[in-house]
Amino acid sequence: MNAIIDTNIIAYAYDLSEPLKREKCLQIVQAIFEGKKTAYITNQILGELFYTLTRNFNKPLEKEASKLIVSSIISSNNWTKLDYDSKTIDKAINLSNNYNISFWDCVISATMIENSIFTIYTENEKDFNKIPGIKVINPLSV
Repeated sequence: MNAIIDTNIIAYAYDLSEPLKREKCLQIVQAIFEGKKTAYITNQILGELFYTLTRNFNKPLEKEASKLIVSSIISSNNWTKLDYDSKTIDKAINLSNNYNISFWDCVISATMIENSIFTIYTENEKDFNKIPGIKVINPLSV
């Protein structure tokens, strides 16, 4: 799988209040952890994931449980971690200005483009579809 896995897909894998979304997303996340697939994740997504798990659920996870999830991704060889720098931020600003979408989604997009990754698994089709060259796969719409 030559793709980024966005925050929402990973978060739904742990969200007990969304059983249908959880089932689909858990299959993706488990396949990566089990080594059946590999995937990419950005440092920004790791931070967003911790925040989402601890604050954005109907029943947020404890911080220690959320830390364990994020740490397991960090330590897994099946998740390739991608970093960004000040040039990425400049590209993200341009993308955000040109396509009128969230700066933070543009940081992910710019990181993808810099690393020649052009596919993202996400529920956020609306924004990522605006970026030329980015292919969006929404496993929740299937």
